[in-house]
Amino acid sequence: MNKSISRQMAEFALKLKYEDLPENVVSEVKRYLYDSVGCAYGGYHTKDVNILRDIYTEMGGKKEASLLGFGDKMPAVNATLVNSLMVRALDFNDIYWKEDPSHPSDLIPAALAVGEMVDASMQDVIVAIVLAYEFEQRLCEFAVPGVRERKWHHATLTQFVSPIVAGRLLGLDVDQMVMAIGINGSHNHTIGCPTAGKLTMMKNTVDPMAVQSGVFAALMAQKGYSGTEAVFEGKEGLMDVFGPDWDSNKLLSGLGDSFKILECSMKAFPTEALTHTHISATLNVVRSHDISFDQIEEVTVTTIARACDILFDPHKYRPESRETADHSLPYCVAVALVDHQITTSSFSEEKLKDKRIWAVIDKIKGVASQEFEAMFPAKQPSKVVVKTTDGKEYSEYLEYPKGDPREPMTMDDLTAKFTALSDGLLSPERQAEVKEMIFACEEMNVRNLMAKLVV
Repeated sequence: MNKSISRQMAEFALKLKYEDLPENVVSEVKRYLYDSVGCAYGGYHTKDVNILRDIYTEMGGKKEASLLGFGDKMPAVNATLVNSLMVRALDFNDIYWKEDPSHPSDLIPAALAVGEMVDASMQDVIVAIVLAYEFEQRLCEFAVPGVRERKWHHATLTQFVSPIVAGRLLGLDVDQMVMAIGINGSHNHTIGCPTAGKLTMMKNTVDPMAVQSGVFAALMAQKGYSGTEAVFEGKEGLMDVFGPDWDSNKLLSGLGDSFKILECSMKAFPTEALTHTHISATLNVVRSHDISFDQIEEVTVTTIARACDILFDPHKYRPESRETADHSLPYCVAVALVDHQITTSSFSEEKLKDKRIWAVIDKIKGVASQEFEAMFPAKQPSKVVVKTTDGKEYSEYLEYPKGDPREPMTMDDLTAKFTALSDGLLSPERQAEVKEMIFACEEMNVRNLMAKLVV
């Protein structure tokens, strides 16, 4: 009898050891951990994070795991959600986009919270993070076309990975791990509306919720709770319900031969991933030719069809919230035209009232290209043409953004990003201390790490 998909995933997850990880993979885990902690500091003051923190603080409970930066202790299940939202809140954490998009670092808080609960070593946490990236990214290639093209959100993928991350640190056996995947995979299918049209706080929250429930599913399985084993391939399982065209080889073949974390991308801008190449191209044009916003006659952005659908819909021309603005290509390009930069402050309430942005945003047009569509996702092409009021045209063509593995963020880039996100919370000395600690974290346990991340 053939083993189920979830059993094959569980067996690999429990077989993988820290000693099996190449040095460059461990190094990449630390880079993503450093980037994610920086993103969490950036999310420290956001309204959505503090709403959830207040709810769980009032609720109380066993002090198992710490909130990043805050230091509050609460049940690991609850800490996972708040910490995952902190990482995700500014839409500045990592991105992997093949058939489906995803943000594997959303899962890192599950490893930290469960690891803290059981007093795990950081070596064990590093293994769990490798598994998070491995299966999250493989699931992004599993559906052909992706579940996003079928109008479902990528949290639908995360639900199958989070119990693996938690279960590995809880010490589940193979049968328990299979049950945990089956438990969580039965109830976290997420419709696509959080990232469509007018966006709300749920845009950044649905994936953290799928991460949180994976921790709870692993705890259920540890106590003997049963779940559906054939949750992928069984009758009315994922593959049956969501339709045909799945590539199981992309999900299961060659596990351990190489590691997917090496193929993930970081973000140079706190915006939706499909905006990045276009922002880079726009900035190259206006900076190199010193074009001011009041010289703009028209801007044409040529992109893939799905980017036009997601990023140029009518709501995106008049964003009323940070969540909609950072998914609005017209808004992001307008800010680039006005400020010649994109930062976290580009999406503040004050910036959303900047009259200069509204003076240029309607001059920005999106054009869908079938040629570009055929190049995606191997390449993320963009052509930006800026026409000025004196009749001149300036253009830029790029195929992938900064942060892509083909043009990775340097350590200087990462440090500058971390510094900008943690300014006001950490002194320069503390910023340097946190960086040094994270890049030597394999010698620590997770409780010590979390204690030293408190603001």
